[in-house]
Amino acid sequence: MVDKSNEYGYIPSSPTQARNANTGVFEVNDVTDLLLAEQWSGNFGKLELIETQTFSGVTAVDFTSIDESTYNVHFMTISNVDFSGGQSSLGFQFYESGVLETASVYQYANQYGDTSGFFTESKSTGRDVIFINIANFGAASTDSGHTYAYLYNLGDSSKHSYVTQQGVLEDSGVLKMHFGSGVLPQASTVNGIRLKETIGGGATVSGTASLYGISES
Repeated sequence: MVDKSNEYGYIPSSPTQARNANTGVFEVNDVTDLLLAEQWSGNFGKLELIETQTFSGVTAVDFTSIDESTYNVHFMTISNVDFSGGQSSLGFQFYESGVLETASVYQYANQYGDTSGFFTESKSTGRDVIFINIANFGAASTDSGHTYAYLYNLGDSSKHSYVTQQGVLEDSGVLKMHFGSGVLPQASTVNGIRLKETIGGGATVSGTASLYGISES
């Protein structure tokens, strides 16, 4: 038997194929097929869509199947947000083992600024939500808000659950920005997320929210 192990392009015994756990030497066509099937081990850090919801005229939006046992980090986009019926804002609440936590136990710290030169901060060690943004949209049809957020440790019962977020909104022609972070300082398994209208003055919210998991394999 001729030893070809030193020849250029030689492919030894067949590689091992398993979802996100491929070993051995692969031909180009094999890699392409695995990428198309989303089974190549190079998918670490990839965003995997869990659910998208488009909502209109509501006070809350629930994500109750978040694959918390699969993902340690989640990512959410919230786009084309608009309020009607008064000043309002959005905030996060978490379901702990299926029970919505509504008590004033959340903590957050946010920064805000706009193109008029106004800057301020908002913070709390005891609120019933983690604020995402504060807005008082004007009557202009172009007014809207857009935010993205990372959520950490939701499915880890031994750790606190964290949020970092950043966004932009337009209010009567004034561009505003916000960024910040928050925590549910309770070691628990979070298996659901609520987006909530937070002022409670009769306003409702419309928009689109997409929840992703970030692959770790």
